Amino acid sequence: MRTSTRHALSTLALAALLAACSKPAEVAPPVAAAPKAPVVAATDHAEAGIAWKHASNDAEVDAAFALAKAETKPVFVYWGAKWCPPCNQVKATLFNRQDFIERSRAFVPVYVDGDSPGAQKLGARFKVSGYPTMVLFNPQGTELTRLPGEVDAQRYTEVLTLGMNAQRPVKEVLALVKAGGAGLTANDWRLLAFYSWDTDEKQVVPKDEVPALMKQLAAACPAEQTEVSTRLQLKALAAVDEKAPAQPDAAAQARLVKLLVDAPAARAHMDVLANYATDITRALSAKGTRQRAELLAAFEVALKRFEADTTLSRADRLTALAARVDLARMDAPKGAAVKLPDALVADARAHVERADREITDGYERQAVIASAAHLLTDVGLVTESDTLLKASLAKSHSPYYLMLGLASNAKKRGDMADALHWYEESFDKSEGPATRLQWGSGYVNALVELSPLDEARIEKAAQQLLVEAASMPDAFYERSGRSLQRVGSKLQGWNKGGTHAAVLKRLQAKLDGVCGALPSGDPKRANCEALLKPAPKKTA
Repeated sequence: MRTSTRHALSTLALAALLAACSKPAEVAPPVAAAPKAPVVAATDHAEAGIAWKHASNDAEVDAAFALAKAETKPVFVYWGAKWCPPCNQVKATLFNRQDFIERSRAFVPVYVDGDSPGAQKLGARFKVSGYPTMVLFNPQGTELTRLPGEVDAQRYTEVLTLGMNAQRPVKEVLALVKAGGAGLTANDWRLLAFYSWDTDEKQVVPKDEVPALMKQLAAACPAEQTEVSTRLQLKALAAVDEKAPAQPDAAAQARLVKLLVDAPAARAHMDVLANYATDITRALSAKGTRQRAELLAAFEVALKRFEADTTLSRADRLTALAARVDLARMDAPKGAAVKLPDALVADARAHVERADREITDGYERQAVIASAAHLLTDVGLVTESDTLLKASLAKSHSPYYLMLGLASNAKKRGDMADALHWYEESFDKSEGPATRLQWGSGYVNALVELSPLDEARIEKAAQQLLVEAASMPDAFYERSGRSLQRVGSKLQGWNKGGTHAAVLKRLQAKLDGVCGALPSGDPKRANCEALLKPAPKKTA
C-alpha cells in the first residue's frame, strides 16, 4: 500500500518486512459520527463468528468457489498475515463487529494466510501482494472489486454491500467511463470511488497510470454526487507525483479548505485526508506561499479533530496525529533536523501513553503499538520509543515485528551492533515460511549494509535462507520470491568487483540444489536460477 503519512517503520525495517442481499439503494447513506456497533470477543477468526474457509492451495479455493456457485453467493477473499498491523486492525475493528458477521452469511468467506503452505502461489493466482488485501468475486468467479482496508469499520460494511450488489465489475465500470460514461449509475461511481487502488496490482489499470486515471475520474464524476465527487478529487490530488511541481488551483483549494472545516463532511473522508495530508497539500501549494500556510492551518484543525474523535479507532486517531507531525516538517530540507513545536511533542507522548494504557485487545495492540513507537521516534523521543517496544514484546503475539522498530532505533543512534542484534533476533523469532524469508531477507540486507566485512555472518544467514527456501513449495512466488530476489540483488552488489567471490560461489552451489529440486515446468524455476547471477548486459 502506498504510505505517505501512514506510519510504519524505517525504510530498512520495511524492507525486512506496511444479512441477506437486498436490492441496493442508488447511493448508500454517508457515514457520520455514529456509535460503534456491538462487537464480539476478538480471539480467533473462527471464534469471531465468521465461517471462514481456510485455503492454502488451488483445490481448497476451487471448493470454496464451487460452494459459492451452488449457493449463488459472492466470494470474499481475505489475504493477510499474523504479524501485519493493518490485518490486526481489521480483526480488532471489523471482523468482530456483529453487523459484519451477519453480513458474512451472505457470502463465502475465504481466508488465505500468507504463511500457510502454498499460500504464495495462491497470491499469484489472485494477484494479491500487500497485506491485507480483500477481494470480492461474484458467484461465477469474476472479480467484482477490491475493498479498501483503510476506511473505518462502519463505512467498510457499506462498501462491502455496495460491491455485493454491483451490477458489473469495476473493470467494466471503468471501461464505460472511458467510453463516455453513458448508462453509469450513482452506485457505479461509488464503486470506483471506494475501490482499493492501492491493492489493484494492475488488475484494472497499470500502476503508473493510476494518477492520470484518478484525475480523469474526478473530472468525469457528476458534480451532483457530492460525496463521491469529493472523494475522487481527493484521491486525484493524493496520487500526484511528489516530485512534480505544485499546481495551484484556487477553486480546488477553496473546496478543500471548506471540506476541512466542515466536521461531518471531513469525517466521511477521514481515511484519505489523514493518510495523504502531505501529498494533497504538496499537490495544491508551493513551499512558502500563502496557499501552503492556509492549507496547513486548515489541516491542523481537521486532524486535531480526528485525533480527538472517539468514534474513530485508536489506529485512525494515531494516523491523524502522525499526519500533523508530517505536515509540521514537510517543508524542511530532506534529512534536516526539525524542531517540532513543544505542544505537538507533548501531544504525541500523551497520546501514546494513553493508547498503551488503555489497549487490552491483542489484535489492536499489534495494530497500534509499532506505529505509536515510530511516532515517538519521529518526534525525537527515541528512548521512550525503545521503552514502549521492549515493554510490548511480551504482550505481542508477533514480537518479531516490534523488534524491527528496536533495530531501526538503534541504527538512528548509530549503534550498529545493537541494530544487528535486533535484526538477528527478529529473524530468529519470526514464524511462518513467507515471514521467515521476509525477515531473513531483512537481516541479510542489514548485515551487508551495516557490517559488510563480516563474511562469515553474512554467509551463514544467507545459507539459512536457502535451506529454508528448499523446504517450501512456493519459495519463489509473490512475497517469498521478492524477499529472495532482494537478497540476491544485495549480495551481488556486495560482491561487486569479485571481492566476495568465494562466498558467492558457495552460496551458488547451495542454490543449485534448491533450483534443481524444483519441477522443470515450474514457471519460477528461472527466477531461482538467476538469483545470484548478474542480469545480462543490454546490447544496443
